[in-house]
Amino acid sequence: MKKLLLPAAVLALAAFAALPLLRAADHHDKPKRTPSPKGAVSYIVNPADGATVKRKFKVVFGLTGMGICPAGILTADGKPLPDTGHHHLLVDVDQLPPLDTHLAPDQPTRYMHFGKGQTEVMLDLAPGKHTLQLVFADHAHVPHDPPVISKKITVTVVE
Repeated sequence: MKKLLLPAAVLALAAFAALPLLRAADHHDKPKRTPSPKGAVSYIVNPADGATVKRKFKVVFGLTGMGICPAGILTADGKPLPDTGHHHLLVDVDQLPPLDTHLAPDQPTRYMHFGKGQTEVMLDLAPGKHTLQLVFADHAHVPHDPPVISKKITVTVVE
């Protein structure tokens, strides 16, 4: 019986010691948000709000007050490049996603991620009305603080 108590005590101590690590890995923990500079603006250059477009059309992203940088790029000392990030395009999304955590993974018909630093995309949407909105995010796909979000625009797609 004494032989079983020592391993059980070691296991219990190891589990207790691991609790802080398990808490840190909890998916409910909010990541640290990168500050955005005052006056930073994200916008859709083209198409214009209210435009009628063909099924395949180009969306051009605009940004002032910050720079474009591919996701995951850090300085030599492991810090994100200041005042930089990359675009995420939301297509037909009624409500913004939570802005204090990582944005949703790429979902080609709703959440489009441009982590290589792209500033435009060719869309192919079904005929009808659609909304487009940009959310600018940091190296870890977390919106800046305060968030840099474009105005939501509406386009009408025709054949």
